[in-house]
Amino acid sequence: MRAPLWRDRIFGTYWVAQALSAAGDSFAYLAVPLLVLQATGSVAQMGLLTAVAGAASVTAGIFGGVLVDRYDRRTLMIVADLARLVLYGLVPLAWLAGPQVWLLFVVLPICEAAGMVFQVAAVTAVRNLVDRDRITEANGRLQATYAATAVLGPLLAGVVSARLGPAAAIAVNAASFALSATGLWLIRLRPARAEDATPVPRERPLVEFLAGVRFLWRQPVLRALTVLLSVFIFLTYGFTDVLIFHVTHDLGGTEGTVGTVLGLAALGTVAGALLVAPLRRRRGFGATWIGAHAICGFAVAGVGIATTVPAVTALTAVYLCCLSVGGICSMSLRQEITPDHLLGRVTSAFWSTHYALGPAGAVALTWAAARYGVAPVAIVAGAGCLLVAVGGLFTPIRRAGAEPALGPPGLQPASAGGTVSG
Repeated sequence: MRAPLWRDRIFGTYWVAQALSAAGDSFAYLAVPLLVLQATGSVAQMGLLTAVAGAASVTAGIFGGVLVDRYDRRTLMIVADLARLVLYGLVPLAWLAGPQVWLLFVVLPICEAAGMVFQVAAVTAVRNLVDRDRITEANGRLQATYAATAVLGPLLAGVVSARLGPAAAIAVNAASFALSATGLWLIRLRPARAEDATPVPRERPLVEFLAGVRFLWRQPVLRALTVLLSVFIFLTYGFTDVLIFHVTHDLGGTEGTVGTVLGLAALGTVAGALLVAPLRRRRGFGATWIGAHAICGFAVAGVGIATTVPAVTALTAVYLCCLSVGGICSMSLRQEITPDHLLGRVTSAFWSTHYALGPAGAVALTWAAARYGVAPVAIVAGAGCLLVAVGGLFTPIRRAGAEPALGPPGLQPASAGGTVSG
């Protein structure tokens, strides 16, 4: 009998390194905007910085998969951590001479790009850390940790910023990346399996990225997931904004109320991350993914018609729990059935494609909520999510089992021959 995953030294070290990196990201999430507002008092400046950093992240997401498939994943992650250590470390040093807002417009886009490459490499590295049948369990534990840091990180960053200033919180952020890089340096990833170790000819970066897109489209289950999740993201990308509007405008809550709702509801993400592995083992991929997204639809609709803050909190926790279950299932399946030399590009292609409609969806959802009210908009969005789940019943997703290698033809890896150059 194998030892529990938490007793695996290599995975445990990687797990700690990922937690530290995620904690650094969550510190920056709060500290950087506070630093801009403290220095300029301008929300517009903060928005411009966010836009520039977001553009850098999207660009890195497209080509990050090419880098991950070309070079050693562990080395890329260490380099990304060290780059963020140095760049974020410059900020508190520069602030000793007074606010240097221009520096943030240099540092943050580069750090966001490095962070995106790190995330793509981190997703693909799980394949080289654990046995294939433990990928879902490993992802569940990692996602539960990310969810916990997303709750605790900003709270701690707020305490540090209040007592020592946002620049000090940025310094803590930089130190977290040093610890993460050290943890990654202490481990070694397993080599690719023999069937995935075929040398891959190099092409132009865009051509290599498109190889990931072609694999994603040719694999029946991944193609169906990408299409359905693109619709799901369109319907739910603005959910948090609508939730905040509902709590403050309709239920009379304060900013503190919103923080409490989101903080408590985030426990649903942790629960989903811990439940996903046993659920998938017992029910299979298809039933777990479809069921999770169906419940998401009911929860979204329920939030819109809920009339009390506790009810909204509970329903949001259910939504986040099922969102976590569905997301981890989808990510684990990609890791299981994608050839190792394509995994980075397939991950980038998947994220770039299914998030593409998100911003437009957020605009539409929030505009409709302001014009027609939260309840009808949430009911329509929830019904749309339910239709996404129903749609999964008429695709290869329904037949996808818990053991992809032994499952039906729709779950077998698509032919990798010629996907890079042809």
